[in-house]
Formats: sequence, structure tokens, C-alpha cells
Amino acid sequence: MMDERRRSELGGYHPRLDFDSQVQHVRRRLIREAVVAVGMLEDAIKALWALDLEGAAKVRATDTRVDREEVEIETECYRLLTLQHPVAKDFRVIAFTLKVNQDIERVADHANSIAKSILAFRGVSVPKWPTALEELAHRVPAQCHVLLRAVIDDDTDKAREIVSSDEVFDEINRRLFDEIVETMDGSPDASANGLLMYRIGRELERIGDLIASMAEDIVFLNTGTIIRHEKRLKGLGSQGGGGS
Repeated sequence: MMDERRRSELGGYHPRLDFDSQVQHVRRRLIREAVVAVGMLEDAIKALWALDLEGAAKVRATDTRVDREEVEIETECYRLLTLQHPVAKDFRVIAFTLKVNQDIERVADHANSIAKSILAFRGVSVPKWPTALEELAHRVPAQCHVLLRAVIDDDTDKAREIVSSDEVFDEINRRLFDEIVETMDGSPDASANGLLMYRIGRELERIGDLIASMAEDIVFLNTGTIIRHEKRLKGLGSQGGGGS
């Protein structure tokens, strides 16, 4: 096989271009993986409202596909790190891909858990859904699409907006708990279904946390700045700045 130096001399091999091409290929795979995971989430929510057992089963079957893709993307990233020894922005691109790849797989896991919960609901009729759960189920997938656009566009400003809005999901989830408590009538079925609804709300809230985490990674990718604890550290600084 012709070595890299010889191919370069003949004009048929350009290491920089080849590396860029491989990185872009992995990036495209990451985005496709994310689209599948978000699709799982939307399908799980659609199945939830109708307690569609067949739809839930299809969501669960898709989880294996995302698991395989996560492993293949991770393997490719480690190969690029080992063979190319990237630095600066190139290194951040690979680090970003590795981190976000794991988070996307976890989004799929949470969608799978929602689908699994559908199978456990008791009773023959669809229950009355808490308004907070409906709101979470609307907002979280919508925020997933905003995040996908920020990834595709390398939009740091939009990523920062996503991070700033993360507390909204926490507040809705607190309202969900209160709503469920109010509607429980003490019957075994109502209690069991209420716990399932709260579990689903927690799965959605955790996806919201993952969205914020991935948005932080976009900021790191484009600026080299880690903002994970930025808000808390600023708060601590302002508290300690007034005394002596």
C-alpha cells in the first residue's frame, strides 16, 4: 500500500482534507442519531396519549438501533484521536462529539422508559392527563428541535438561550407533582397511574437536563469555554463580594 508521504507527493492525498472529511462524516452521523432519538421521544409521547401499546413497542425496538450507532460513533472518535492527534478546535470537535453522542443515547433511553411505562398503565380507558405533563410533553421535544438547529448552525447564542431556559422544566415538573397528588382518589389504579405519570414527567425533565448539557457543549465547541457551573459560581462570587 502506498504510504501517506508518497500519496501526498503524487497529489492524491491531503491529510488535512482527509481529516476534515472524516470529522464531518462523524458529525453527520451524530446529527442523524439525534434525529432518530428525538423521533423516538415524539413517538413515545404520541403513544402515551392513546396508551398505544403497539406504538410503545416500536419505540422500544428502535432503542437498539441508537445503542449500536452510539458505539460506532464513539469508536470512530477514538480512532481519529489516536491516529490524527487533533489540537485546539479539532480536538474540541471530537470531544464534543463524544460527549453529545452519550447524551443522545440517554435521550433515547428516556424515550424508551416512557414507552415502557405505557405498558404498565392500569384500567381500560385513557386517564385524564395532568396539564403539567401535557406541557412538558410539548415543550421538551420542541426544545430538542431548537437544540438540533443550534448544533447544525453552530449557534452559540441560541445554545446559551437554551441553557438559560433549563429551569422552566424543573418548575413544570414541580407543578406536575402537585397536580398528581390532588387527583389521586386513593384507589389502587389511580395511585399506580399517578406514579407512572410522575415517572414520565421525570423522564421528560431529565431529557430537558440533557438538552441544557448539550447546549453547554455547543458553547464549549465554539468558544473553548466551559460554562457548566457558570451561573452557580457567579452567584457565589456575588455573595462573597460584599464583606471583609
